[in-house]
Amino acid sequence: MSQRKNLSDLLQEAEQLTTDIGGEEELPRVRRNLHQIAEAGQRLLTRTTAGLPEEHTDVKASILLGSRGFDIPKLSQRLETLNAAKTLEPLEPVWETDIEGFLRNERENTLLAVIEESKKSTFTEADKRQWLSMEGEWEKEKEKILNSLLGSGQDFLELPSQNETITSDPLSMHGRSALNAVEMAYAREVYRANEAKLRDLSHTLVNEFHKAIQNDKGIKDSWSLLKTLIDVPTLPPKAYEHRTSLGFQKDFVNQARSFLEQQYLDYIKELVFSSLSQAKLGGVPSTLNLVHSYLTLKQANSFPDFEDGTVSEQPLWALVFYCMRCGDLKDALKVIMEANTCSDIAHYLQEYIDSSDRRLPPSSESKLQLQYRRSVRNSLDPFKRAVYCLLACCDISDNHSQVLIKTEDYMWLKLCQLHFEPVDRHTHTNALNDRMTLSYFQKLLFKDYGESHFNAVQNPHLYFQILLLSLQFEAAISFLSQNESLRSHAVHFALALHDLELLNLTKSFHSNLFVEEPNGIQRINLGRLVVSYTRKFALTDPREALEYFYRLSGLQDGRGKDLFLSCVSDLTMESREFEMLLGKIQPDGSCKPGCIDKFGSQVDIVGFIAAEAEEKGLFEDSVRLYDLAKNHGKVIEILCRLMSGMVSAPSAPQSDRSRIQTLAVSIAERYRNLGQLGSHVTSHTFFLLLDLMQFFDHYHAKSNEVALQIMKDLKLLPLQDGETVEQKVAVFRGKDDLIRQCYPDILLALMSILYKQYRQTSIGSPQIGIQDGGQEVHKNRLRHMARTLITFSGMIPYQMSGDVNARLVQMEVLMN
Repeated sequence: MSQRKNLSDLLQEAEQLTTDIGGEEELPRVRRNLHQIAEAGQRLLTRTTAGLPEEHTDVKASILLGSRGFDIPKLSQRLETLNAAKTLEPLEPVWETDIEGFLRNERENTLLAVIEESKKSTFTEADKRQWLSMEGEWEKEKEKILNSLLGSGQDFLELPSQNETITSDPLSMHGRSALNAVEMAYAREVYRANEAKLRDLSHTLVNEFHKAIQNDKGIKDSWSLLKTLIDVPTLPPKAYEHRTSLGFQKDFVNQARSFLEQQYLDYIKELVFSSLSQAKLGGVPSTLNLVHSYLTLKQANSFPDFEDGTVSEQPLWALVFYCMRCGDLKDALKVIMEANTCSDIAHYLQEYIDSSDRRLPPSSESKLQLQYRRSVRNSLDPFKRAVYCLLACCDISDNHSQVLIKTEDYMWLKLCQLHFEPVDRHTHTNALNDRMTLSYFQKLLFKDYGESHFNAVQNPHLYFQILLLSLQFEAAISFLSQNESLRSHAVHFALALHDLELLNLTKSFHSNLFVEEPNGIQRINLGRLVVSYTRKFALTDPREALEYFYRLSGLQDGRGKDLFLSCVSDLTMESREFEMLLGKIQPDGSCKPGCIDKFGSQVDIVGFIAAEAEEKGLFEDSVRLYDLAKNHGKVIEILCRLMSGMVSAPSAPQSDRSRIQTLAVSIAERYRNLGQLGSHVTSHTFFLLLDLMQFFDHYHAKSNEVALQIMKDLKLLPLQDGETVEQKVAVFRGKDDLIRQCYPDILLALMSILYKQYRQTSIGSPQIGIQDGGQEVHKNRLRHMARTLITFSGMIPYQMSGDVNARLVQMEVLMN
C-alpha cells in the first residue's frame, strides 16, 4: 500500500510540473489572473484620458466622425433609442402581485409564441411545397419510365424509327405522319367511333376494326374470333363485373366452341374443294358429305383399330367425331343411326342435341361416364374414346393426341369438357378430380403451359387466340403488346374490349401494364397502354392522339384527375399546337374552334389545361389558356403577378418584360373594347400596372417630361398643387400589394427625374432668373416636390430598404 501524500507534497509537485511545462516557451508567461488583468486595463484607460474633460473627448470624437461624413446629432439620437437587450430574449419571472409586469410578460410571451409558431409553420409549409414539387417531378419521370416498359419484369421498349409516310388524310394536319398504313386505318376507325359516340349513334369497334384489317390473316382471324365471342344473347352494362358468373362464362365458352367449329368446317371445305377429283365429293351438299370426302383424302379407311364397322366405306367413329368437330351434331346422329350398331350412344347424343347448353343431363352424364370407364376407356379406336369423353365430359387428363393433331382441336375438346355447375358437397372425390372448370383451364394454359409450350415467340397469333378462347382478355393483350410489330393491334383489341366494358382495369395509372391479383382476377392498365402507344406519334399527329385520348374518358390518372383531360394537357404543352387543338381568340372577341370543341365544353377542357399550366409554373401559357376559357379574372390576376415583378425593368427587345407587356396590352385593349368579367379591384390594378410600365418605358428612354406627366396623371404621389401627403398616403393604403411593392422604384425614378431637371435648370441660361425669376422658381418647385417625396416615403406604411432611403435622401440633399 502506497504512503499517503500530504498537501505540501502535492503543491510542490504541481509547481515542479508548471516549471517543466513552461520552461522552454519562447513567449513570457502570463502570471496574472482575470481580476488582475481587468485592473491593469482600467489603469491604462485612466492614464490615457488623464487631464481631459469629458466634453473635450466628445468634441474630438465628433470631429473624427464628422470628417468621415457622419451626421453626429442624428447618430446620437439613433444610438440613444437602441436597446441593448437581446431581441426575443427569455423573459424574467415577475412577482404575483406585479399585475402590470405580469400582463406585460403575458403579452410578450404571446407575441413570442405567435412568432415562433409562424416561423415553424412557414418552414413546414416550405418543406411541404418542396417535397410536393419533387414528388410531382418524380411522378412524371416515373410515368415516362413506366410507359416505356411492357410490364413487370420486362425490358425497356426499343421503339424503332418508323418510315414516315406522306399522307393527305383529312384526320392529319401535317404533311408527314409517324403512323404506318395499318395504324392509320385503325386511327380512322377510332375517329369514326368517336364521331358516332358523340352523336349517340350505334358503333361497335370490333366490327369496324375487323373490316379495317385486310392483309394480316392472323390478326384477321383474331378479330373474327373476338367478333364471335361477343355475339352472346345479352351483354350487360359493366360486363366486367359479370365475368366470374357461371352463366356469363357458359355463353362465352359456347361462342368460342362455335368459332372453332366454323373454323374447322372452313378448313375442310378449302381442303376438299382444292382436290375435288381425289375427294370424290358428291350428293346433296352437307357436312356429312364434306367429312366423307375429307376422310377419303386422308385415307381414313386404312386407319387400324377402328371399331363398330363403317358407314359408306369410312370408319363410323371417325365420321361421328369430325361431324361433331364441324359443329353438325345432327349429321353425327345420322351416321350413328345408319350404322345401327350403337343405339345406346344414339340416345345420349339425341339428349345432347336437345339440351340448350350442349350438355347431357346429370343422370345421363353419370351413366355415360360409368360406361366409358367400364369398356370404352380400353377401346383401341381413338375416335370412339374422344366422342365418349366429349359427351360425358370425363377423362380430362387424356389429350387424345392421335385425334387432336392441332392446338385448335385440343382447345375445342377441352372447351366442350368444361363444367360450369356449382360443386355439390356430396360429389365423389373421383368425380371432382375428373372435372375441369374454366379457372383451372385458364391456369393450365397461362401458367402451367405458358408461352414456351405453345412456341408463342414463333407463333404469337396462336397463343393470343388461345388466351382469347379461354376468356383471358387481359393476359392476351399484355402478351400481344410485348411484340413491337403487334403492339398497335394489342392497343386496339384493348380499346374494343373496353368499349364493350369487358376489361378489368387496374385501379392505379401507375400500376404495371398487367396485374394478376391473388384471387386470380387479371387486370390491364389501359391508360398506360394507350399513352405509351400514342407517344411515338403524338407530336407529328396530335389530332389522332387526341382521338385516342378521348377513349380514356372516365379513367383517372395518378393524381385522381380525368385521364383524358390530363393527356390533352400534356399533349398541348408538348406539341405547342394551341391553336389547332384548343382554338384561338380573335381580335373581335370571337373564338376560332379547335379540335377539342367536339368533345365537350371547351371552357371546361381549356380551363383544366390552364390550371395545369399554372400549376407547372407556365404562367404565360396559362394566361392565354385562361383567356381562351373566358376566365378573365384569372387572366388579369396572373398578368398582374407577372408585371409587378418587372415594371421597373428596361424593356429590351425579345426580353421577358417586352413579351409580357405586349401580351398584356393586347388583352387590355380587347377587354377595354369588349368588356371583361374580372373584379373591379383586380382590373384597376391591371390597368394601373400597364400605366406604370409605360411610365418606366419613358423614364428609361430619358423622356423625363412625358414620364413626369404620366405620374402626375396617375395621382399616386403628391406632385401637384392642392395634393397633400396625407391624401396620397391614404391612396397608398387602398392599393393592392402588387402596386405597393412598386413604390420604391417609382420614388427612385421620380426623384431621379427631379434631380436631372434640377441640374439642367442650374446649368441653364442665367438671364431667365434675372428677367422674371423663372429659373429660381422652377428650382424651388423641384426642391419642394423632392422634399414632399421624402416626407411621403417616410409616412407610408411600407418598409423600404435602407439603400432606397439613402439614395432618396442623397438626391434631395444634392438639390438643396
